[in-house]
Amino acid sequence: MRVVVQRVSSAAVTVDGRTTGAIGPGLLVLAGFEEADGEADLAWMAGKIARLRLFADQDGVMNRSVVEAGGQVLAVSQFTLYASVRKGNRPSWSRAARGEISQPLFERFVVKLSVELGQSVPTGVFGADMQVSLVNDGPVTLSIDSKAPD
Repeated sequence: MRVVVQRVSSAAVTVDGRTTGAIGPGLLVLAGFEEADGEADLAWMAGKIARLRLFADQDGVMNRSVVEAGGQVLAVSQFTLYASVRKGNRPSWSRAARGEISQPLFERFVVKLSVELGQSVPTGVFGADMQVSLVNDGPVTLSIDSKAPD
C-alpha cells in the first residue's frame, strides 16, 4: 500500500460537479493498492497516518498528530501511485491492484482510518474521474509505503 499524505488548510474532491468530500485543516490522503496488500498493511497505514506528528505545537514544532490538532482527513483512491516509468514514457499500471481487489481494500482502509481517528473520513468516488483541490499547508507532503516503512 502506498499513500501520499499532504497537510492541508482545506481540501475537496468533486465528481461530475458534485462535491463528494471536503475538509478544513487536516490531511489529504491519496491511497494506492497492489494485489499483495492485506489487512496488516491497512491497519499499519491507518495507525501511521493517525499518529504522524505533522502539526505544530505551542512552540511551532511539528509535534502533534491530526487528532491532537483537531484536524480532519480526506481519503482519495489513486491507482497511479503504482505507476512504473522504467520503460519508455508511457506509465505502466501493472503493479496496481485491479478495481475488484483495490476497491474493497480502500473501503476497509477508510473504516480502519475512521476508527483510528475517532471520526468519519470523507472520500472521493472509487474509479470515478475526480477533481481534487487542496491548499497545501507548509507545504508538507509525505510518501509512505507499507512494504518499505522506513
